[in-house]
Amino acid sequence: MEWVVEANQLKKVYNGVKAVDGMDLRIKEGEIFGFLGPNGAGKTTTILMLLGLTEPTSGEVKVFGYNSTKNPLEVKRITGYLPENIGFYEDLTARENLIYITKLNGIPPSESAARVEEVLSVVGLSEVADKEAGKFSRGMLQRLGMAATLVKQPKLVILDEPTLGIDPEGVEQILNLIRKMKEEKNITILLSSHFLHQVQRICDRIGIVSQGKIVIEGSVDEVGEKIMGEGGTQIQVQVSQLTPGLLDSIKEIEGVRDIDVSGNFLNIRCDRDLRLEVSRAIVEKGCFPLLFKTQDYTLEEIYVRYFRER
Repeated sequence: MEWVVEANQLKKVYNGVKAVDGMDLRIKEGEIFGFLGPNGAGKTTTILMLLGLTEPTSGEVKVFGYNSTKNPLEVKRITGYLPENIGFYEDLTARENLIYITKLNGIPPSESAARVEEVLSVVGLSEVADKEAGKFSRGMLQRLGMAATLVKQPKLVILDEPTLGIDPEGVEQILNLIRKMKEEKNITILLSSHFLHQVQRICDRIGIVSQGKIVIEGSVDEVGEKIMGEGGTQIQVQVSQLTPGLLDSIKEIEGVRDIDVSGNFLNIRCDRDLRLEVSRAIVEKGCFPLLFKTQDYTLEEIYVRYFRER
């Protein structure tokens, strides 16, 4: 199965308002897919339709081959969901909350105890397993939420703003957990987040949602090339001096588009990474590269550019 999540022309209309308007979504098994877009773009409604928690007005969505509308229980059985605002019984301990979740999911008592201990260990809460959830910090509650999704042994996990309101140390713990879910469990992950620098760090592909549909998708590099309109690579070089013939020599390199000069700083736009060829040309012309780097766009820059130009 090439795609484990497939949404085809998914639409949802509330009281005449199109919340989702022709959503096409494809997610591969074992990848982390970043689901991005401004508030009101249709992300949460799409997630609810993926989970079978609301029916589409038209279109179809499948998770591991199960139609979310016709087979919602099968979809819920193999999917873990961590909403933005997760709630636990505050007077129950972390372990008791998880045991209760196993009962709700029909996991037999002969298996539930071992599963609970395993996920508590995975999320780093074993030492506070008997502490009441009402005494947990926001970061600890998020880790407990991750444990609640993992105890079902899901194939797909949907995470909605999992690092919201967490301190930097807690963020690192959550991001590391997400990586472990992919690398050690081969779990497919749909990550919805406004923290774009975090998305860029861990997502294999991203999809930007606008007005109820995915308007562009791919790896961060692919999306950046499409939106920023530059393509290729930008090489920034500081040379010891601008010797005669240096610029002409660099321009003659196959794949070099043009060069901007500011003092002894060169910004070279190329079809590909030509750092080796450029370095050789600089040395042959009797000067030295003092600074050498390629320009990579951040996801924040890409995202802002897209919505600014629309």
